[in-house]
Amino acid sequence: MRELLSLYGIEAVSAGELGLPEPEEPGATFAENAAIKAKAAASASGLPAFADDSGLVVDALGGAPGIHSARWAGPDKNFARAMEMIDSMLRDHGALTPARRTAHFVSALCVAWPDGHTEEFEATVEGTLVWPPRGDAGFGYDPMFLPDGYERTFGEMTSEEKHGLPPHGLGLSHRARAFIKLAEACLSKQAA
Repeated sequence: MRELLSLYGIEAVSAGELGLPEPEEPGATFAENAAIKAKAAASASGLPAFADDSGLVVDALGGAPGIHSARWAGPDKNFARAMEMIDSMLRDHGALTPARRTAHFVSALCVAWPDGHTEEFEATVEGTLVWPPRGDAGFGYDPMFLPDGYERTFGEMTSEEKHGLPPHGLGLSHRARAFIKLAEACLSKQAA
């Protein structure tokens, strides 16, 4: 996100760098959790704040892991184990073909100002879950997620391919797509 914001001449500082506490995320949706985080940071810092909540939604699993995507990896953030769990559950549900292994990533972004005003944006990218996972780039479930229309998983793509904004990148990821919506609504481009 720092890279995306820097294109607009905005220098981002993380909540951790400011020593802000991490709020609980009791929301029922990605958008609710992003708003909780952004509002808490804006209130505590007195600065405009930007937050993301994102995750993997697997159709054959009724939308799981969804807003609990990070929790499925456990406190040690073991996404290899989480991917194995998803694959095992898909097999248990008889989801053995690509048509039965559809999923999408969701990214909800929220910008909050200290006065309480917020702007929210959400985007998705559709795909299929592959097994075994491929690639070691990216984060989380990227190695098992094959975006529609592509032959390489997110785990096999560079950050620029996945997150880069046009004209240099494809704006392919859920975060890039949500950020494009945010930029169109809230930012004026300072640099290319």
